[in-house]
Amino acid sequence: MTAKSPNPQGKGLVPVLESLMQTRKNLVVPAKDILQVANELFTSLFVLNSRIKFKPAVGRTYWLYRKDGLYGLSLIAPEEWSPSKYGQFIGACQLQADLTWTLELSEQCRGDRQLMAEITQQRERFDQKLKTAECIDDILPVYIAALPFYSRVLASALAHSLGQSMQKGGINGLSFNQARRKMLPAQTQSP
Repeated sequence: MTAKSPNPQGKGLVPVLESLMQTRKNLVVPAKDILQVANELFTSLFVLNSRIKFKPAVGRTYWLYRKDGLYGLSLIAPEEWSPSKYGQFIGACQLQADLTWTLELSEQCRGDRQLMAEITQQRERFDQKLKTAECIDDILPVYIAALPFYSRVLASALAHSLGQSMQKGGINGLSFNQARRKMLPAQTQSP
């Protein structure tokens, strides 16, 4: 009888820290307002909560699929794969230089009312959590133990990136409503 490995992914503390430091290295982020932070955080967490079995690279396009209620990020484009293997194509994703994710939903996904309702419900729960947080910094994904290795590292790096953007934008340490009010004078001054 063989003993189960206490480290099934083969990742120890040193590689985790090295990967995290490498991901944060040379990170340059712009100032962002609360609405941009909220949108990028939701989209990024949506992608990061999928199965990611590889180390994503900045600027490369990946494909998000959904099968049996679970999401998975893939290196394989939908035209190169059968839907029966990976499931429904959700959209194309890209890791940005500031470690946020973009997601362009597929036409099929946008036309799926049930799936769009699920995504809308997820966004509503996220917005509620954001609006009721004492401080927006509190909802940043500094450490999420339930995530697989690469998702966990990227979530932590995302928290660092958005934290820097919020600091530059002068909204760190504020609640959502305080950060939103801070935006209003800038919007009324715009031509």
